[in-house]
Amino acid sequence: MAKVIMIQGTMSGAGKSLLTAGLCRILKEDGLRVAPFKSQNMALNSYITAEGLEMGRAQVVQAEAAGTEPSVLMNPILLKPTTDTGSQVIVMGKVLGNMSAREYFAYKRKLVPVILEAYRKLADQYDVIVVEGAGSPAEINLKENDIVNMGLARMLEAPVLLAGDIDRGGVFAQLYGTAALLEEEERARIKGLVINKFRGDKTILEPGIAMLEEKTRIPVVGVVPMIQADIEEEDSISERLREDGEKAKLGILDIAVIRLPRISNYTDMAPLESRPCAGVRYVSGARQLKEPDLVILPGSKNTMEDLRWLRMSGLEASILKLAGKGVPVFGICGGYQMMGEELEDPCGVEAGGSMRGMGLLPMRTVFGRSKVTTRTEGQTEQLEGFWQALSGRSYEGYEIHMGDTETSPELAEVQVMARRGDRVLGICRGNAAGTYIHGIFDSREMSDAILEKLAAAKGITLEAVGEGTDFRTYKESQYRLLAKELRASLDMEAVYRIIGEGL
Repeated sequence: MAKVIMIQGTMSGAGKSLLTAGLCRILKEDGLRVAPFKSQNMALNSYITAEGLEMGRAQVVQAEAAGTEPSVLMNPILLKPTTDTGSQVIVMGKVLGNMSAREYFAYKRKLVPVILEAYRKLADQYDVIVVEGAGSPAEINLKENDIVNMGLARMLEAPVLLAGDIDRGGVFAQLYGTAALLEEEERARIKGLVINKFRGDKTILEPGIAMLEEKTRIPVVGVVPMIQADIEEEDSISERLREDGEKAKLGILDIAVIRLPRISNYTDMAPLESRPCAGVRYVSGARQLKEPDLVILPGSKNTMEDLRWLRMSGLEASILKLAGKGVPVFGICGGYQMMGEELEDPCGVEAGGSMRGMGLLPMRTVFGRSKVTTRTEGQTEQLEGFWQALSGRSYEGYEIHMGDTETSPELAEVQVMARRGDRVLGICRGNAAGTYIHGIFDSREMSDAILEKLAAAKGITLEAVGEGTDFRTYKESQYRLLAKELRASLDMEAVYRIIGEGL
């Protein structure tokens, strides 16, 4: 049976996911077989495994850092918010149904056997399991029947590292207050405190650390700096999604991604963000849009509601105006559905009823109760005209969507970009294109094709701006950087002792 260590935080955004990924990479570098585990994740960024099962992308990132294949065993429960008070509940990679927050709170204890079975299967395969909590263990209104923080630590007999975020201020109050609100048995599980996201001279913290250790009787095992490694973040707290369009990373090419209220899988843009020539910015208002070189409509957990927001905010009119002037528009999944002529929801899966689409692509989407979750790979079709540069490019990705889209590929102006058997996965018309394939830009061939097309329109080449490494190589370099920074700031002897001793 594997050894275990658990990372909990004083709040959402304290850095649990990044610390878990970094610890996974350190243990891998030290020759151990290691896997991440998060019993319940709430996120709109998800991933489809080789078996066609859905899991949170945070655990995929951690699995990549650990050098192992992602598995739904690492994230047995995924909650995908559909409204402010409800979520789609996914158990072991398959949709269980939609529940309100109150319904799920009453139901979740029934999932304990599923969680424990998933964990046991992982523990049989690995030397160490690094478990991530969610939010804070001191949410006293949610502690009853907890399955993700101290309740899970008790079930797994896991020692805990508690991390606080000094960047948002009040880290000593965070750590002390969290420990103080816990029951004595829960507090005893915390074997080390971590001050995370520190900027400045560590010696200034020493008096506070000494007092914190005295009051909590728990050692501080690390002061972790604000690590600059470019690692995917949890979607709800991603800094890149909060950035004003004026402050976003600038590059020679200006790529505007529409920041939908229910944006999902914005990680599709990560390969573009990693390229020096691409200035990717997230736009949530018509004034921010301006005249970019490319507009991307990303995925959405509720396509119809987000299209209604796009219309009311004035962004739809601005995008259509840009498209009319020749600016390319590219949609992925929900964004692709929005670009069609009509959306229908006879079963009330989303907003219900029917809705006019943006009219950029000649297609119609009907939402049913079944969900498509599958991996896909292949080559794009031979294209002509505006998107000719995408012809014959290899891709590998996955589909996650409700709704079937019907198009008319026999129309003269429509070109099929990708297909899987008889199913059309993407089409083009003029300067508009869209696809159901998440991860479409992960392929160097595909991202090169898009960027080369945009660069050529500006009279430059990618070689002229020093474009280099592919995305997989880039990600590996960031995992190594994360591990190096974390190894230097954590007392790894203490961490290994905690892992070895357990409770």
